[in-house]
Amino acid sequence: MSQHSIIDELVFFVNGRKVREQNADPETMLLPYLRRTLRLTGTKYGCGGGGCGACTVMISKYNALEKKIIHFSVNACLTPLCMLYGAAVTTVEGIGSTRTRIHPVQERIAKAHGSQCGFCTPGMVMSMYTLLRNNPNPSTAQLQQSLAGNLCRCTGYRPIVDAFRTFCTASTCCQQGGRGTSCPLEKAEQDGSSTQTIVGDQDVCSQLFKADDFLPLDDTQELIFPPELMLMEEKLAKRTLVFRGERVMWIVPANLEELLEMKSQYPKAPLLVGNTNIGPNIKFKGAFHPVMIHPTYVSELNSVQIMDEGLRLGAACSLSRMKDVLVKAIAEIATEKTEIFQALLKQLCVLGGEQIRNMASLGGNIVSGSPTSDLNPILAATNCILEVVSRERRREIHLDENFFVGFGKTALMPEEVLLSILIPYSRKWQLVSVFRQATRRENAFSIVNSGMQVVFKEETRVIAELRMFFGGVGPTTVCAKRCCKELIDRSWDEDLLSQACELLLEEISFPSSAPGGSVEFRRTLTISFFYKFYLQVRQRLQQLLNKEDLFAADILQRHRSAMSPLLVELPRGLQKFQPVTWDQLQEDPVGQPVAHLSAIKHATGEAIYCDDIPNQEGELFLALVTSSRAHAKIVSIDAGEALKLPGVVDIITVQDVPGKNKVEMLFDMEEIFCSSEVTCVGHIICGIVAKNQVCAKMAAAVVKIIYEDLEPVILTLEDAIQHKSFFGHRKLENGNVDAAFEKVDQQLEGQIHIGGQEHFYMETHSVLVIPKGEDGEIEIICSIQHPKNAQDSLFSTLCVGERRGHADQWGSSSIRRQIQDNFGSSSERLEVTLSLRGISSTAGSRRLRRMCVRIFPAMDVGYMTDGRIIAVELTCYCNGGNELDASLEILELALLNMDSGYYIPHVRLTGFACKTNLPSNTAFRAFGQPQAIAITESWVTDVASKCNLSAEKVREINLYRGKESCTLYKTIFDSRNQLRCWNECLESASYHSRKIAVEEFNKLNRWKKRGISVVPLKKTVGFSIPFLNQAGALLQVYVDGSVLLTHGGTEMGQGLHTKILQIASHELKIPMSAIHLNETSTATVPNTSPTAASFSTDLNGMAVKAACQTLLQRLEPFMHDNPKGTWKDWVKEAFMNKVSLSTTGFFKGEDLFVDWEKGEGNATSYFIFGASCSEVEIDCLTGDHRNIRTDIIIDAGNSINPAVDIGQIEGAFSQGLGLFTMEELKYSPKGVLYTRGPSQYKIPAVCDIPEQLNVSLLSGSKNPKAIYSSKGVGESAVLAGSSVLYAIKDAITAARRETGLTGNFTLNSPSTPEQIRMACVDRFTEMVPVSAPESTPWAINV
Repeated sequence: MSQHSIIDELVFFVNGRKVREQNADPETMLLPYLRRTLRLTGTKYGCGGGGCGACTVMISKYNALEKKIIHFSVNACLTPLCMLYGAAVTTVEGIGSTRTRIHPVQERIAKAHGSQCGFCTPGMVMSMYTLLRNNPNPSTAQLQQSLAGNLCRCTGYRPIVDAFRTFCTASTCCQQGGRGTSCPLEKAEQDGSSTQTIVGDQDVCSQLFKADDFLPLDDTQELIFPPELMLMEEKLAKRTLVFRGERVMWIVPANLEELLEMKSQYPKAPLLVGNTNIGPNIKFKGAFHPVMIHPTYVSELNSVQIMDEGLRLGAACSLSRMKDVLVKAIAEIATEKTEIFQALLKQLCVLGGEQIRNMASLGGNIVSGSPTSDLNPILAATNCILEVVSRERRREIHLDENFFVGFGKTALMPEEVLLSILIPYSRKWQLVSVFRQATRRENAFSIVNSGMQVVFKEETRVIAELRMFFGGVGPTTVCAKRCCKELIDRSWDEDLLSQACELLLEEISFPSSAPGGSVEFRRTLTISFFYKFYLQVRQRLQQLLNKEDLFAADILQRHRSAMSPLLVELPRGLQKFQPVTWDQLQEDPVGQPVAHLSAIKHATGEAIYCDDIPNQEGELFLALVTSSRAHAKIVSIDAGEALKLPGVVDIITVQDVPGKNKVEMLFDMEEIFCSSEVTCVGHIICGIVAKNQVCAKMAAAVVKIIYEDLEPVILTLEDAIQHKSFFGHRKLENGNVDAAFEKVDQQLEGQIHIGGQEHFYMETHSVLVIPKGEDGEIEIICSIQHPKNAQDSLFSTLCVGERRGHADQWGSSSIRRQIQDNFGSSSERLEVTLSLRGISSTAGSRRLRRMCVRIFPAMDVGYMTDGRIIAVELTCYCNGGNELDASLEILELALLNMDSGYYIPHVRLTGFACKTNLPSNTAFRAFGQPQAIAITESWVTDVASKCNLSAEKVREINLYRGKESCTLYKTIFDSRNQLRCWNECLESASYHSRKIAVEEFNKLNRWKKRGISVVPLKKTVGFSIPFLNQAGALLQVYVDGSVLLTHGGTEMGQGLHTKILQIASHELKIPMSAIHLNETSTATVPNTSPTAASFSTDLNGMAVKAACQTLLQRLEPFMHDNPKGTWKDWVKEAFMNKVSLSTTGFFKGEDLFVDWEKGEGNATSYFIFGASCSEVEIDCLTGDHRNIRTDIIIDAGNSINPAVDIGQIEGAFSQGLGLFTMEELKYSPKGVLYTRGPSQYKIPAVCDIPEQLNVSLLSGSKNPKAIYSSKGVGESAVLAGSSVLYAIKDAITAARRETGLTGNFTLNSPSTPEQIRMACVDRFTEMVPVSAPESTPWAINV
């Protein structure tokens, strides 16, 4: 490396502005640089591992060889700063703002109601913006691809897709199956409206936004690519870049010769192209590389050559570029030569998201040696050739079973570089297929994948060559070598199929302790994949031989469904709601679909979240040291090494707590620092305070804790039951259960496991604690649902609680106007984090993940042969973890709602909250009621099966009916709207006709089955703890007529502030624009109630209404004297007459309670009723499923804001969909959570939402107990996800009938691919022996 040609100054552009960095650190990623150095906080820090898309930005580069500018989206959290030399970075702030002009992408996602909490919105905007920069008229398929790498926990994706679909030029009509503008649904989704013929009801509306009002795309608004960068790129051909940080050196060699020299000098230095593999290993696994080589300027590594033998791709070609090359080749080359290309393209389309594919390289995918790589099996199966070079030699090696020598290891020598990959053309008698099954269809690692190739002797069915490779079944990509060898010279027939499956199972075998677990499922997938391959080849052979084949003909009729994967389309749907009355003033916003108050700021990145607040002078950061043992005594803590590290300030332990080392939860106290005994992995032991977050984390990692293990270690519910380890229990009994069981016709027993769910909020729990330095005052800025608890916890911890009663405010807790919806977790769990910050008097943020309670019920049901359910006895156990937290309250709500919309005369329900050595579980959206409906529907479907009745018939028979229905806890309520919702759902979903169609589909298809299910919904609203049902508000009017309003609720994306503003505007009869909402603070509204239980608008809205009415009473004399005056006139006159223009409002809600001794009470303010109908299709061979359609009817009363309510319904439904079908928590036998972060834990992505999602708000509903007869619907639709679970069960039932299985079976939740596949019992599942139980399995079922 010649010294005179070295460049060590990093030059790039951000949003059109030049950035020069003299001391670029190779360990610095683009994301923290944008946020901390450039103060561009619109790009959000979500997962930090490239899995959520919150940090998406666009990078533009000039390609000097092709003389063109390329734009591509990336994850800023994985993009090293040093990689940006000569690049132009565009963030969400760079495309538009409220101060200049918003971009059409920003406008459309905001006005189409595609933003709720807004944390994911900038990433969504940048993904779409990048797509439009490359293609101003994208197809819906391109739109789907562009959003695959972006996750949203709030919206359910449908409004985001609707917003961005307005940019697309072509779409396929879901109802008529063709293109064009004649489809009314197509028009509805294009302009946010639909005609009355679709709605079919004169008093129903479905116009949520008007596309005609949107800004058009304007090329002149886009930033130009800096000409300076073009000149730099042209001149850079022979220059070397070297950047040195404190620990790492980054080298960008100028050419191949220099690269090989560097690799010889630093043989252990990795070649880093996209950082999608090395980056996560450094961040999450502690890998360290003192030298990293970035070969971006080595032309040989980036070349694409069309050879006589096939395509030769440079190893540094990105997967996106590879995909484009393959698409072009498939279009231009004869079909018989592109079998391998088509197979690779199939895998590439679902490999990661667009951001990952844009950065990840083909060579990196190969040399990483990942056992779950989707590309390596097919590359190996098709005998691709690798060109490898070093300073001493150049050689070609076949990518085969000898290349992968161990986990993450290959046959490459340390000094060698993978230069290129030759992908051969296929030939006439060569047939190739790929298969994969993952926990999520897109952007998820495969559970098992496979690449298979067979070559036949010409004009015969005799095998000349067979190659099969599998991923996910061992530490490397596995070759079924013995099986393939045995089948050579065999004819491709039924006998071969049986022998091949037996041989595969003999060759691919591993113990239940193998990483990944699910041994029977994974082994079943290997032979299921082969069966699919067998059928595909059988059909292709018939075409090649041009002969009659009776079996192949049969494939077309019954077995053909095995050969094709499940294909999904972008979600679409209709949203129906009741319009406002004809005489309502146009200026009155109540009842109108007003866009979210902060939506535009979300879309422009201007909304400020807690972690977006600039660092203050002297600010410190806290990193926690947590337990690595599930149950142990702390013998000693050694922080000596940590305290020696530069930047470390101090260690904080239990001895440093000035007040109480406990925070108060609903039913119990919880320790902040562990005082002597840890009771779970992750238990907080101490904290390290440092000058920056990196230092704090590094120091925390070297603190040494010595433990003394304790017994017992209780992890599972079975362990807790055995050791009688319970926090407490509840019992609810109604009627005479024992006598009822004597009289019923039949009884059934059963059980179901319902797994927990991670909140997966992408904004981490954040706290900023600021000592004010005067009178001991402390300001707290935090993302929490319960500000009062935050204040109380800190006072108690710091021992200043006795001073709260003074007139001066000794501490205040304020909530940023923007926080992400925490779905219940921050109503309780943040207090611990907050107290830690207060103790250390620091600022920072800590990621906190908590799971909702996992429930395991055992039940006995008595019923009549006509389907009437007479008696239920149920014992329910929930895994509360090591602290009580909210587990008992969740258990109570689960028991109280176990009727789930059905009248059951006799019940005896018992619930136990189990104390285990897992991290404590806490509240989640809907508080135990989703678990209740899953339990109830399991016995309803079983009763239907036993009675030989349809499930919907049994449901309808047992529904509550009438004006005076009675709950399990003896509360009288009007259930007529529930029956209305049920009937409307059946009708609008065309349930009966579609059920017939489903049955017909199942008759015609052996390996694909459809299922349909409709379930009633009944959800309680309100706090059963009486003192929580109160709220306050502060209204201040200024002389100019402007209004400042504050209330005690927290805006988390659920639209609370928007609704409050609508209420104030309605009451004061002034425009919403004249009212400003201040961020929630205990300094203005003390003693707040938690923002939870779907009750926040009910409480805070009434308080705001009271404040407004008080003010109007004061203004009434002036309005009377000057009836033609304006609002400003009346306000000014009041001021001149010394009338107070500051008022408070207070609302005292009803006293809700349950007397558990008597088994009665009034546990709810009112009920949300509804119904949900879902249709699914499953792949019986893999366990995959697609959600075809869901129709949801919700009784929302008189909706204050239909757009907000429908958005909440769709978002809640998507969370229920995740809970019941895909979100699975896996723990090690030592209590360590495996499924952490988006790489292991999968929430629904855009590909998982029903292709048609229709939501209707019940018209003509009144609710006298809430403001303006509205209802709080934020949580109710989580329950609707159960309709998908039971639609899947319906489809599995159809599959089991094929093998003569007609009895009841248990489908646990979530219904993952493993659950579905193993329930579809067939010849292949029966071939797989049950693994011998291991003393230490890989994972346990907690």
